[in-house]
Amino acid sequence: MQYLLLIYSNESEVARMDEAAMSKMHHDYMDFTKSIVQTGQFKAGDRLKPVATASTVRVREGKSVITDGPFAETREQLGGYYMVDAKNLDEATAIAARIPGARWGSVEVRPIWPVA
Repeated sequence: MQYLLLIYSNESEVARMDEAAMSKMHHDYMDFTKSIVQTGQFKAGDRLKPVATASTVRVREGKSVITDGPFAETREQLGGYYMVDAKNLDEATAIAARIPGARWGSVEVRPIWPVA
């Protein structure tokens, strides 16, 4: 079964990290990604640009309304994701717990709902 692991953190806290901490975080993410690629659990994953680059689209009465920024103001922002293959929710949450961002933010685990 596939799961989407949504990585949330506070962008302003991450922006305040010094160069050594950023380098360590980068290496930790590279090591984590290599590990799930090697086990065959990795399906996709990317880091997202800051919420300041986001746009939100709503369609009301047939008209598109586009707003700058994310859908909602929150303390933590969606910063990236992994799509993984896992046997069950327990395995998916165990993978999520290994994501470096879980140490200072949170990781939401959501099963993928296949279309067909």
